Amino acid sequence: MGRNDPEEGRLPAPVKPPDGGWGWIVLLGCFVITGFSYAFPKAVSVYFKELMKDFHVGYSDTAWISSIMLAMLYGTGPVCSIMVNQFGCRPVMLIGGLLASSGMILASFTTNIIELYLTAGVLTGLGMALNFQPSLIMLGTYFDKRRPLANGLAAAGSPVFLSSLSPLGQVLLEKFGWRGGFLIMGGLLLNCCTCGAVMRPLDMGMKRKMEKAQDKYEAKEMLPIGGKSEEGISSADGTKKAKKAKKKPKKGKKLLDFSIFSNRGFIIYTISKFILVLGLFVPPILLVNYAKDTGVPDTEAAFLLSIIGFIDIFARPACGMVAGLKWVRPHVAYLFSFSMLFNGLTDVCSARASNYTGLVIFCVFFGISYGMVGALQFEVLMAIVGSQKFSSAIGLVLLIEAFAVLIGPPSAGRLVDALKNYEVIFYLAGSEVVLSALFLAMATYCCLNRGKKKEPPPEKNPSTGGGSDTEEAESDVQEAEEHSSDNHQPVHSTDNAVVVASEEANHVAEEQSGEGGGCPEGDGEVLARDGCNADQMVERDRF
Repeated sequence: MGRNDPEEGRLPAPVKPPDGGWGWIVLLGCFVITGFSYAFPKAVSVYFKELMKDFHVGYSDTAWISSIMLAMLYGTGPVCSIMVNQFGCRPVMLIGGLLASSGMILASFTTNIIELYLTAGVLTGLGMALNFQPSLIMLGTYFDKRRPLANGLAAAGSPVFLSSLSPLGQVLLEKFGWRGGFLIMGGLLLNCCTCGAVMRPLDMGMKRKMEKAQDKYEAKEMLPIGGKSEEGISSADGTKKAKKAKKKPKKGKKLLDFSIFSNRGFIIYTISKFILVLGLFVPPILLVNYAKDTGVPDTEAAFLLSIIGFIDIFARPACGMVAGLKWVRPHVAYLFSFSMLFNGLTDVCSARASNYTGLVIFCVFFGISYGMVGALQFEVLMAIVGSQKFSSAIGLVLLIEAFAVLIGPPSAGRLVDALKNYEVIFYLAGSEVVLSALFLAMATYCCLNRGKKKEPPPEKNPSTGGGSDTEEAESDVQEAEEHSSDNHQPVHSTDNAVVVASEEANHVAEEQSGEGGGCPEGDGEVLARDGCNADQMVERDRF
């Protein structure tokens, strides 16, 4: 993904996504990567008490390990985009899997907390970042019509892995200690390399066949129709070499495409996502302590997070299926706004929950709304910018989200320490999520939909949220044909000549029909389909 030269292993112009086949294997790999990326920083927290005893540090010191992992996951987005655009998805994911695994393995030999920050925090966090972003890019490459469902299924990896890695970490801690647990966790992260190995780029053999047929057709068109066809076919190779000699030098590929900031939909999405992240993660972070302060036992308080995770597992695929419906997908941005509004109102309405039953009800509705947000966030971004610019877009969005992650939860924690009141925090977090939902819905309606109505001939464009990658692929092929016409060579491919030249051929036919009938010269394939055979054209040429 992001490469242009097939001979160098780069993915050329986009092709039609298969929406299945090997794409299901890619989806499975994306499911595993998403699970590790989001669940691993939280699952490591089961080792914190042992780390506090061995290194004689406080809880806030050990909590920095998870914070550094998440900061690397979000903050290194542009770096991942540059590497994907330069080297492709598969090599970046293989390197990321090795870095993530080596970070945890080296962490098992550390002797102080600083070394843990550098190994388990920085190295493992960077490795997971190099896996997470390319896996989403490849998922968008393989799926178009079924992309909402694919995104929902892949996003379900987060709650599934969270519900399994935490108990596994506890078992490893009891049997092997934290050092042995880190070593085994490092071995598990090698599965990221396996997931990276299955992310093969789409086959471009069909495009090469089209180019070969195009060269032969051009050779025939340059000769008189009554000439020797064998001579035209034999000159195809010479024509191809001449075209290569006349080609202008390629411009260097942009490592990070900042032109997406000219897309109004992307700007609206980025602002809305920044406001969303300020309050989205605050309730689950403070939920357990809030329950304990209301008198809920420790075991029952910890079970509240399991309720959210269990509901989340089913909410994400279900929301992906709903978003893939024909009458819903063109309006997926509004569905995303509704999910954020649902989540924010859940926070606000549950701020005064004072017993365990009220907290359980809150967890059920929060799990549904949180799963909807998780399933739709990247689907909306893909629909806005298209698959070709998604690698740059997601990197920049994750970088902006990193600032919100560093501002939101820490600020909420300080307010709790200062006010000793969780109710205000829930109101504040819910208000931020509701504000992001209203901003996205209103801005999408006012700035995007009204702009569409004013344009006379509406064209399907992925940047407006309703286009498909197949249409984008066709437009890129037409652009490639127009570029090759600058070399003063007539461009007619066996498949695209009818579409490109149909209007011109009809116009020429109308003009020449008034002069004496018959069939006009040139555009042999188009004219033959309109009812003129080769004998008629030869007779007209002799006349």
